Amino acid sequence: MTTPVEKLVKILALESELCQDRAVFGGLVRFADTWLEEAGRAFGPEKAQWVQAVAAQLRAYSKLSKSHERRAALQALTELLDARTVPPAAPSPPPTSPTPSPPTAVRPASPPQESRAEDLSGLEASLTTLRGVGERQADRMARLGLNTIGDLLFFLPRRYDDFSQLKAINRLEYGEEVTIVAKVWETQSRTTRGGSGLFTAVLSDGTGFIQVTWFNQPYLAERIRRNQQIVVSGRVDEYRGRLCLTSPQWEPLQRELLHTGRLVPVYALTEGITARWIRQLMKRTVDYWAPRLPDPLPDSVRRAHQLLDLKTALQQVHFPDSQDLLEKGRRRLAFEELFAFQLSLLQQRHLWRALPGRQIPIADEALQAFVLSLPFQLTGAQQRALAQIVDDLRSPYPMNRLLQGDVGSGKTVVAAAAMALVVQAGAQAALMAPTEILAEQHCQTLCQLFSAWPADPAADVPISLPVIRLLTGNVTGAERDEVYAGLADGSIDIVVGTHALIQKDVEFRDLALAVIDEQHRFGVRQRAALRQKGGEASAPYNPHMLVMTATPIPRSLQLTIWGHLDVSLIDEMPPGRQPVQTSVIMPRERERAYAFLRGQVKQGRQAFVICPLVEESDKIEAKAAVDEYKRLQEKIFPDLRLGLLHGRIKSEEKETIMSSFAAGEIDILVATLVVEVGIDVPNATVMMIEGAERFGMTQLHQFRGRVGRGEHPSYCLLVSDSTALEAVERLAAVESTGDGFVLAQRDLELRGPGEFLGTRQSGLPQFRTASLTNLELLEEVREAARQFFAQDPELGRPEHRHLARRVSEMWQGEGEIS
Repeated sequence: MTTPVEKLVKILALESELCQDRAVFGGLVRFADTWLEEAGRAFGPEKAQWVQAVAAQLRAYSKLSKSHERRAALQALTELLDARTVPPAAPSPPPTSPTPSPPTAVRPASPPQESRAEDLSGLEASLTTLRGVGERQADRMARLGLNTIGDLLFFLPRRYDDFSQLKAINRLEYGEEVTIVAKVWETQSRTTRGGSGLFTAVLSDGTGFIQVTWFNQPYLAERIRRNQQIVVSGRVDEYRGRLCLTSPQWEPLQRELLHTGRLVPVYALTEGITARWIRQLMKRTVDYWAPRLPDPLPDSVRRAHQLLDLKTALQQVHFPDSQDLLEKGRRRLAFEELFAFQLSLLQQRHLWRALPGRQIPIADEALQAFVLSLPFQLTGAQQRALAQIVDDLRSPYPMNRLLQGDVGSGKTVVAAAAMALVVQAGAQAALMAPTEILAEQHCQTLCQLFSAWPADPAADVPISLPVIRLLTGNVTGAERDEVYAGLADGSIDIVVGTHALIQKDVEFRDLALAVIDEQHRFGVRQRAALRQKGGEASAPYNPHMLVMTATPIPRSLQLTIWGHLDVSLIDEMPPGRQPVQTSVIMPRERERAYAFLRGQVKQGRQAFVICPLVEESDKIEAKAAVDEYKRLQEKIFPDLRLGLLHGRIKSEEKETIMSSFAAGEIDILVATLVVEVGIDVPNATVMMIEGAERFGMTQLHQFRGRVGRGEHPSYCLLVSDSTALEAVERLAAVESTGDGFVLAQRDLELRGPGEFLGTRQSGLPQFRTASLTNLELLEEVREAARQFFAQDPELGRPEHRHLARRVSEMWQGEGEIS
């Protein structure tokens, strides 16, 4: 769990970006109370003076008005935090109730009569404050990520054993999961020939008898006695023609069953932690703490959406009384997570629109002139997306828009039009791409698109063509200094580059539009660094932000990860693009595939061969590009021109190889996933992917998009030797459809949002119960959050304080607004 100091350090880092007292809602003055409560509890009275000093500086910060004063205050705060950043190893346990605890209760971490807010603070207490949890058990629990009472309370079962069906012994059937209530008629302990312990008991419920056997549990002889009434749950087995039970769950017959006769929760375990022990601990913890937790969801929201209160939801998720109540409990917890997350997204959007922006004067004639200068006609989807972007540029609020479209749908030309309009208004634009190859190709594309820009219809002189330059890690020395100077004095209108754009030495005269391609490949800080370079030195403002992705994004992710962005969708392909014929082939069919490649090359076409690895690995059985290139060149295609491209090749060599391939000087390019995006060779008609089962469906779709960009029929060959059902189904899905959104949704369901995007989204919360594939619930929650946010956007009402805390907890990483 994040410490108070760590939390404050992250807040100060976010605040230092703009120094507008907007890192937390209500400003740092409001957060001062939270700091006092959390830090005071964590550090104790011996550090009270230091905690108070930090709170005083937080309150004073909000009274400062000038940027340089606030930066100095942030520096002073950081230094004050550095003076004492390590809290004691464990907080002092709160006082316990003077009355003895009942056998089923957790030892109280605070007196029952204390306020709910004080009860909530006890959730941060160590597990060792619970009865039955010593230091050794606490260390074992830590391996499961459980360090505090709060961690334990929200450590939800991974599944449930349904032992709720009570049956008479004479009605048992082989193979079914049952629960029986019976009397112990006789018991016996013995040792097998192999030395294992064996304990058997004969049970009867008046309708019949059944033998139950447990292995290697000799202590049961002291716990299960003759004439005792017990409850047994398990699968009915058979031995020598008679029904029996082997190693079932059991417990004495009592008022409330925990391990049998119900939906029994099954928790993740680790060495030294048994299922029965953690279940008993969890029962005591839930019984004591669930009624004491303040409910962050307002009553109005719970009533409108027919949700359980938090106490009941926790009780039913851990120890459900029925399958229906279990589902209602899980829905309630999932709703709360998504509701808090949606509110945080709405707050980010609200913050962004409150920042100063710049209106770009755009004449309809200038827009029409650029569109008419293009060597092709825009599709209807491109025209809609461009119109939405133009409306954003004309508004006084900074644009924050996601432009998404399938591979080859024409996103770049839409972005180019926006950059052209910004440049004509006298400002600058930047396009940042994740790889040098992609940046170089974007630069070439922009130069081609702008080369035909016509004369201004309202003037007698032609429009001066934008000055476009490339800035990557490969641009060094005098050339790099020239680019730096041109950006600073405004003589360079558009710059295309990689991470080199966000270096501290890069300064713009007037950056009004920042375009980020494949934005999920950049970290939060990298995107923020480009955003901070916007505006003029004399009048800082936030640049318009346009982020692009060729990865089709399912609706559910649009509502969550990109929920704070406006979305433009290009869902129409340019005329003339032919669907790529896709086939799954077995390794034994490689020779036939090679013959097909040779035939395509003979017709003047080119091909890709994709490998999962750069070099062979002892740990991974997959084709490696380096070795495959040598084998193909020496044994399969000795008479053809082959090239090799992977991420370890130097930038200059990559550029040479790609230029040669684009010029038709290489027949077959052997490569790794470096070609997943950004390589446009219309003459390439075959994409052969080795080890296709090792790639996600979205990745395979991206690879497939590298061909079919010209006038010739194109093909994608998926080579796989995997017989795993999931792999076979995934490849069959790619083979059967060219719809990237269908594949993206399926990929999301299989791999989750982080792996689906190819990178863990920094700051994205780890949801305990919510699923980002449940579109129906996401839509319901988003609308509920929108209506609620309209009434209290600051979450400042007293009755919403617990919800405000819950929302702030959603971003324990690096929250962002871009």
